Amino acid sequence: MSDSVRKAIIERYVDGFRRGDHAQVLACLTEDVVWELYGHLTVRGKAAFAAEIARDLFEGEPELEIHRMIEEGDAVAVTGGGRVTRRGGEKVGFSFSEVFTFEGERICRLETWHLWT
Repeated sequence: MSDSVRKAIIERYVDGFRRGDHAQVLACLTEDVVWELYGHLTVRGKAAFAAEIARDLFEGEPELEIHRMIEEGDAVAVTGGGRVTRRGGEKVGFSFSEVFTFEGERICRLETWHLWT
């Protein structure tokens, strides 16, 4: 699979979050996906992933920017940032790094690091 295919899948995944389209996000994942949110929790399986992103922690949709994508083997490292509005109206920014590991044309593992600013 070429670099551009994996990067396009990640763009589709991130765009799903931007638009609040959880079906689009989930379509990018394998059934047995593992999401490691370092310092927070580990999510195993697409159903658990769906439940985690459905949690009602924020108002509206997040603003997300991808700054850089670097691919090696079956993985793509991504850096970026964004802003969210917490329940109650507080706006907060964050930076993130994620490593997406692929199985075919689906994401099978995510390793996520966030820094709230």
